[in-house]
Amino acid sequence: MFQPATVAIVGRPNVGKSALFNRLIGRRLAIVEATAGVTRDRLYALGDWRGRSFSLVDTAGIDPDAGRERPEDEIAAATARQAEAAAQQADVVLFVVDAQSGRHPLDEEVAGILRATRRPIVLVANKSESPNAAASVHAEFSSLGFGEPVAVSAIHGEGTGDLLDRIVDLLPSREEEPAAPDELALAIVGRPNVGKSSLLNALLGEERVLVSDVPGTTRDAIDTILRRRDRTLRLIDTAGVRKKPEAHGAIEYYAALRSVAAIARSDIALLLFDSTVGVTTQDRRLAGAIIEQRKGLILVGNKWDLAREQGGDFSQGELANAIHDLIPFARFAPITFLSAKTHRRLGSLMPLVEQVAANLDRRIATPALNNVVRDAVMTHPAPAIGGKVLRVYYVSQPETHPPLFVFHCNDPELVPPAYERFLERVLRTHFEFEGVPLTFQFRPRRVEEAVA
Repeated sequence: MFQPATVAIVGRPNVGKSALFNRLIGRRLAIVEATAGVTRDRLYALGDWRGRSFSLVDTAGIDPDAGRERPEDEIAAATARQAEAAAQQADVVLFVVDAQSGRHPLDEEVAGILRATRRPIVLVANKSESPNAAASVHAEFSSLGFGEPVAVSAIHGEGTGDLLDRIVDLLPSREEEPAAPDELALAIVGRPNVGKSSLLNALLGEERVLVSDVPGTTRDAIDTILRRRDRTLRLIDTAGVRKKPEAHGAIEYYAALRSVAAIARSDIALLLFDSTVGVTTQDRRLAGAIIEQRKGLILVGNKWDLAREQGGDFSQGELANAIHDLIPFARFAPITFLSAKTHRRLGSLMPLVEQVAANLDRRIATPALNNVVRDAVMTHPAPAIGGKVLRVYYVSQPETHPPLFVFHCNDPELVPPAYERFLERVLRTHFEFEGVPLTFQFRPRRVEEAVA
């Protein structure tokens, strides 16, 4: 099972955490970049450096300028909770400080929290582009107790290669306890108060998990084993935590870390959303995280009974199309609507799970695969770039769960993102991959015989 480690970015406001996140994912860290719309509003990115994969999680927003009504002690408390959440949930923590402004009392508070943990901490001195700032990094921040700071400039990209090397050196071992051959792990993810625990209880047929309509009841991911026919299901419920409005940044950051970690341990993610509200920005972010971690995806509209009571002349098909329009990069994901509370249409979910599980392990025969690609490339060739024409020689599927397709071609640089999306649509049209992300690799190969 593909299970990347989690790397979290923490620090006080205005030290450049989001700029660092954007710089790192801009260095071609994201494995799934060609899918239009995945990167919008993203707080998570899947990275691969020196052959190691990890999920990078950005801060979910502690904004010191959110309003004068928010005093400094509340910002400090939110920062501290965020650091504590990262220390509890992440495999590696990037502690970002500002090399230009120097050490701040909030840095000391965050450092105190992180020192009490056993998590690997990388001290990152951002804004080190000026010679004076870079020269003072060691003297200014080494006393925080996390070794030699890594001096970087997120704006200019300086030092980020060294930072990535340090991250990879600290990632945990890839040795994992193998899952049972018939076990399928389902992560139930979603915003707070959309009914995740209620859905878990409905699937189990008993009150195995505390259910409350107060957001924030579930504080930790909970694994529950359910035997269904000839398969063992591992149900992973995730935290949907929100305590106080003024602390949303830190608390939702905690929930984000839990969700990313739960997604990493799953085979299929059930993204639960409120049918009475529709898809939100946070739902989009979670969908992007699921796709980037290459997991099966099913969109589940809960509270369908309440949505019907609110009225409206719309069918489930029309609503599904509207949802896909809001998450266009997840059009491959099936959608079902149900009520975890009343069990209405609950039976629609598990057949979808079984179908997506089968699609995760689907392998296409090489001759059939090459025939389809040959016809597609001949009928709709890629646009020439610099006078050069893409030639695809051979396609193979070396991996399943999820499927990986390798295109041997004359020059991978001749494959624009739009053409990769076209090839994905072709494969999805001819073969059954509903609910499954497809990964494409384009490798150069100099041979005379081509399929196009």
